[in-house]
Amino acid sequence: MFDQRIIAICFLVCFVIVFNFSLHRIEEGHVGVYFRGGALLPQVSNPGFHMMIPFLTTYRSVQVTLQTDEVKNVPCGTSGGVIIYFDRIEVVNILDANSVYNMVRNFTADYDRTLIFNKVHHELNQFCSVHTLHEVYIDLFDQIDENLKTALQRDLNELAPGLNIQAVRVTKPKIPETIRKNYELMEAEKTKLLISTQHQKVVEKDAETDRKKAIIEAEKEAQVAKIQYNQKIMEKESLQQMAAIEDEMHLARQKSRSDAEFYQMKMQAEANKLLLSQEFLELKKYESLAHNTKIYYGQDIPRMFAYGSCLNDVNFKSNSNIEEKKL
Repeated sequence: MFDQRIIAICFLVCFVIVFNFSLHRIEEGHVGVYFRGGALLPQVSNPGFHMMIPFLTTYRSVQVTLQTDEVKNVPCGTSGGVIIYFDRIEVVNILDANSVYNMVRNFTADYDRTLIFNKVHHELNQFCSVHTLHEVYIDLFDQIDENLKTALQRDLNELAPGLNIQAVRVTKPKIPETIRKNYELMEAEKTKLLISTQHQKVVEKDAETDRKKAIIEAEKEAQVAKIQYNQKIMEKESLQQMAAIEDEMHLARQKSRSDAEFYQMKMQAEANKLLLSQEFLELKKYESLAHNTKIYYGQDIPRMFAYGSCLNDVNFKSNSNIEEKKL
């Protein structure tokens, strides 16, 4: 019984040891790749607990989320022969989970050392070798990160599809102390020149502002004078138009009055023409003779009732007056 217990305990201990080496865990955001005898197995495990054959199989956890690789202290020689150092270069990249197997098979689990770290050294040295220190340190420094990202991604698209560069951040390079002091003095002089230039621009701007203000004031006064002049002209034109309208109204009234009088006289003449007929005149003559209180004597007196026209009556009257004088 004692020997059986010993054997059971040994078996249990061996099982615990084997189980301990067989059980492993893959963190979230990673996948697991397995090697057996140095050969990469086609199995790729997801996050969680997994089992493997201990002592014969090993695994590596590969990150498939966004990660940042830092390349530090990168030497770089400019076209002028000056050696400068980039203290830190950060490369933000992400690996597609479906490309993990091919990536590890072609570039091992430490693929970033080959594809990113070494490539950054190569691209930076190529960039510095064709540019001067002033260009690298000042003029073209803002383009280094974008150019480096473009170069890295272009090579990755050919060599390792599935690995994408999201961003590249480059720190200011370190330059020799004597050159750095000269640059600091140059920057100080540039700052003074910039201050003087800006002050000159401010003075010019103030003068330009005063000139524009004077022009605006003159234009405003000219416009006000023009408006007042136009207003006076409009007033005179309005008075002239009002006088013309009054003259036209007076002429129209006089014309209407003349037309009315002419029409009245015309109508009166037509009425008289109709009224003063031969018969009406004879009637009026007889009425006038009937009311006449004068007495005429002579042989031709009875003839005044025999003639029918006023002309004969006039001749008769003249003859009667002559006869009366003779008597």
